[in-house]
Formats: sequence, C-alpha cells, structure tokens
Amino acid sequence: MRSGWLLRDGDVVCALEMAETWAEGVRGLMGRDRCVGGLHLPGVRTIHTFGMRFPLDVAFLSPDLSVLWVSRVEPWRIVAPRRGVRSILEAEAGSWERWGVELGDQLVIRPVEATTS
Repeated sequence: MRSGWLLRDGDVVCALEMAETWAEGVRGLMGRDRCVGGLHLPGVRTIHTFGMRFPLDVAFLSPDLSVLWVSRVEPWRIVAPRRGVRSILEAEAGSWERWGVELGDQLVIRPVEATTS
C-alpha cells in the first residue's frame, strides 16, 4: 500500500493508505484492531465488513473525489453499490464527524512522494 494525505480545501484531513492491488482492496481494514487514518480503495463501488473488528465510516466517491454518500457500517454487513461511485474511503467509525467530512465535499488525495538519497 502507498501512503499519502487526504485533503479538503487545501487542508489535511487525515493520513491515508492507498490500496494499489486487487488483494489490498479486498483485504481493506480486515484483521486490524483499529485504523488511525483512512484507507482509499480506488475502483471499488461496494464494501463488506465481514471479519472487521470495529465499525467503519465509509465515504463513496465520484471520479473527481466528490463525496456522494457517507455511511457508518457495523461489522458483518454488506453495502450495496451506489450509482456514480468510483472509489471508497474507509476509516474508523466517528472519523467523518471528527474530521468534518460531509456529503458534497471535494476531496484531494496527495501521495507521499518517494525520496532518493
């Protein structure tokens, strides 16, 4: 997984992990006891929380990373796909409220650039 930052209006919302492979996307946050920042799942339109140890805040994003729909999802649930969704953000339940993420927000993902010495 790559690391980066989630931004809104030029301000950092949270640290972000970005799934790069199908397997990373399927695994998501399963098996973890918590998640400090968020996880971006590009190309994903639906999620399940089978095997999750904690509830999630989920944001469904348009191709330009506008928040189309937000939801809190308890463990052992399936969320149906939504029209226009092209990626998903996952975080621990309560994160969207703490970070002020709302329906209609325009988000930006900024990867951490690799540095060479």
